[in-house]
Order: sequence, then C-alpha cells, then structure tokens
Amino acid sequence: MKKNEKKLNGTVIVTYRCNAKCNMCNRYLFPSKPEEELTIETIRKLPNMYFTNVTGGEPFIREDLPDIIRELYKKSDRIVISTNGFFTDRIISLAKEFPQIGIRISIEGLEETNNKIRGLPDGYKRGYDTLMKLRKMGLRDIGFGMTIQDQNAHELVPLYDISNKMGMEFATASLHNSFYFVEKRNIISDRQMVAENLELLINKMLKSSSPKKWFRAYFNHGLINYIYGQPRLLPCDMSFDTFFIDPYGDVMPCNGTKDKEIMGNLNRQNWDELWESKEANEIRKKVRCCNRQCWMIGSVSPAMHNYIWIPALWVLKHFLKRLISKKPYSMYENKICRDYRDGKVTKEQLDRLSTCEIIEEH
Repeated sequence: MKKNEKKLNGTVIVTYRCNAKCNMCNRYLFPSKPEEELTIETIRKLPNMYFTNVTGGEPFIREDLPDIIRELYKKSDRIVISTNGFFTDRIISLAKEFPQIGIRISIEGLEETNNKIRGLPDGYKRGYDTLMKLRKMGLRDIGFGMTIQDQNAHELVPLYDISNKMGMEFATASLHNSFYFVEKRNIISDRQMVAENLELLINKMLKSSSPKKWFRAYFNHGLINYIYGQPRLLPCDMSFDTFFIDPYGDVMPCNGTKDKEIMGNLNRQNWDELWESKEANEIRKKVRCCNRQCWMIGSVSPAMHNYIWIPALWVLKHFLKRLISKKPYSMYENKICRDYRDGKVTKEQLDRLSTCEIIEEH
C-alpha cells in the first residue's frame, strides 16, 4: 500500500449468472457468459480496500470463486459474500479455508413466502440449512439478508426473531429500480403497512443491548424515509470512496443508477489511470446531482461512517427515549408519514416520487 493511500469500499460483482428468479430482479434473464467474466488478472489490479462485498448474480455459480477470494484477501481487510445459499457444499468448503469470511444469505421471509419471491424451489430450506452448518462450524460473520416488499413485510419481524435466536446478523433492503436489477417497475404499494412492520423491527432493535443493532435501527428508519420517496438522510459519496466493478470489468459508482454509468474498465486500464480519469470525474459530478435517493447498505454504510454524528445523535436520542417509553420509535417522526396519514399527500403523489417508471400499472 502506498503511503497515505486511502483504502476504499468495494463491491465485486463476479457474475450475472443466477439460479434464482426473484420477482424484484430480472438479472437472471441477462446473464454474463463465463468467458466474459472477471479474471484473476483483473482482480489483482483492484485497489486496497477496507471492506469488499462479493456479489452477483449468484457468486457461488463460479467454480473458481475460491481463487478470487484468495486474491481479494491480499488487498481487503474484510470480505462479505452475498448469496442465496443454494450451493451449500461450495459455501462450506470456502468457509473452511476462510473462517473469517462473512456470509449473508438472502432469505425473503418464511418458507412459503421466500420460495415464491425467489422462484427457487426448496430455497428457504437450502439457505437455512447452509446457515446452520456455517454456525456449527463456528463462523461468526453470518446472517440473513431480506429485501422488503408488500409480499413479505409481515414476516420481517418473525425472520428477525429467528436470526436473533440463532445469534446471526440481520440485514435489510427495500425494492429498487436500476440497470443492475434490470427492473423499472418495482414499487411498494402499501407504504403504511410496510412502514408499520419496519417500526416494529426498529423498536426491537433499539431495545436490544447491541449498539450495532441501534445503528441498524437508524438504517431501517432511513428505509421508511426512502419508501415514502423522500431525500436521503445522509449524503451519497459513491464514486469518491466507494466503487462497484461488474463481471465485464466496468467500474461504476454504484448499482442504483437508472442507466449503467462507467468510470472506466479495469480489464484495459490500471487502477490509478481509471480512478483519476476524466471519465471518472465526470461520473462524480453526476453523483453529486443524482436524484435516485437510494438507500442501500452499499452506499449507506460508508456514509454512516463519514457522517457518523448524524446517526449517532439519532441513536442517542432514541436510547434515552427507550428509558422512559416502551415504544421509543414511531414512524410518524417522519413528517411525510404524518402528511400521508393526514391526507396532505396522496398515494399517487408518493408513487411519482419513486423510481418506478410504470406506475399506472400498479
């Protein structure tokens, strides 16, 4: 590492191939070809990172994933792989070699709901069994990842309770539209119901003894804000200290833009040339004017570190409230929730604030 070089936050999309057919993501319809995907030579050109998320598609479709992880551990302090947990044997084998690795298995609710949303027969059982095997192995950095929508919001707290009893992490997201998901019609229809379930989750997290969960409560507070189409609670610094790289070697600011924004291609360039290029700086200008208002952990986590006083003050306020109230958080702390409840804003107006491009069909 060069003197005074700043470590980055990176997401490596190793493949667009996927064995699931999720209702909120059409990426499986447009897979990458094995011969097009990131090579070890390109992986070696990546910069030093303090955190790396490895994702897809389904990353464990790549049989050479262990080779990729070996290279990434030479330049990354921490690695977390996002997976549907279906390829149990491959996951267990990798975990044996890298017991410090993080694994997040996407589970979209209880068994029937998960399998319906993910279009993956026996997906819940395969994912759950994989988690249990990882736990028995002694892996610490494991957990669930859930994308909240109308179909599964009522199972948000039950799934959190399961993860809590198992001593596992619980990560949340909501519906987004972008080039990455190959989707433009994702939308929450019953915002109030979804927000009420998030409110229950937030209060459970605030009542825990874990400071980490208190800050996750803040993230979920931001999800309510996002679902109602409001400006982000924190600035977005994507492309400044955070990047995504796709299977084709294209480096992007994030995965939330409507169209794919390319800063450069690492197959053809070295990192410094790419990161300091005119094209990269033009993308950074776009980021500063972006109106997508995304609230995904990939952009929010680094923002929470960069602007720590904002979530910290929120956490402190609600920590004190929990000393005097059984319900320290209310969704109506958000003005937009009050305005919607009081009829000052309509569902149609909120729909137009979303990134859904075909709102008349909902």
